[in-house]
Amino acid sequence: MLTLLLVEDNPKLRAALKSGLEATRRVQVLADCDSSEAALELCLDQPPDAILMDVQLAGRTNGIEAAVAIRRELPRLPVVFYSIQDDDAYYRAFRQSGILSHYAYVRKSNYLLPQMILPLLLDAVNGRSFIDADIESRVQEVRHKDENAPLDLLEPNEQVVAHMLAQGMTNEQIAQRLGFRDKRTISRTNGQIYAVWGLNTNSVDEKVARTRAALILHAGRLIQWDEEGNARVQNELGQWAPWGEDE
Repeated sequence: MLTLLLVEDNPKLRAALKSGLEATRRVQVLADCDSSEAALELCLDQPPDAILMDVQLAGRTNGIEAAVAIRRELPRLPVVFYSIQDDDAYYRAFRQSGILSHYAYVRKSNYLLPQMILPLLLDAVNGRSFIDADIESRVQEVRHKDENAPLDLLEPNEQVVAHMLAQGMTNEQIAQRLGFRDKRTISRTNGQIYAVWGLNTNSVDEKVARTRAALILHAGRLIQWDEEGNARVQNELGQWAPWGEDE
């Protein structure tokens, strides 16, 4: 008999899942709750064999963050996540969690019946891992976004200047707004931005580099230009493809 903690913030669904899983006669729901905080306390009080947990919860943190906190106390405690939410924040939380085994992550709409959940729980208990193909695709999409976020490559003061540059402000206007007496400070900062974003590798003048920096900031992703002026961005496979043809 597999003992289970059920974490779901919808009371009707929580009751239905509990009833359905226990009807299989292979699961005993030790406890159920609606928040990550309660889940941690319940696990510490009476560790279950596995957790079935919605990603969106009533507490301050989501189900993935709850699992990280629980597994800090109870290493690799098996957990099956499910969610109907298609939110970058959840996929980012999962990617950053570092969860490698003893888990499954599936879409609620595809895996809601007890007879479909039970194999996932048993696999997680046995150390295996499973992630829904659609979710894996979205996790990688978010990873690709994050790794190509141009602002993350800049220091805080450079980020401020980049935003003003993208608004069309001149060096004199940026220097005045930031309280610099010497506009050359902004020129030097622009130079750092161009270098980090790869805009100083082509033989282009400052006006072109400035325009391209603004395009990168507005696009929210790194862009490369060849000597003929063709723009390329990285696709989900990490390959440089013509901008607009990578979708």
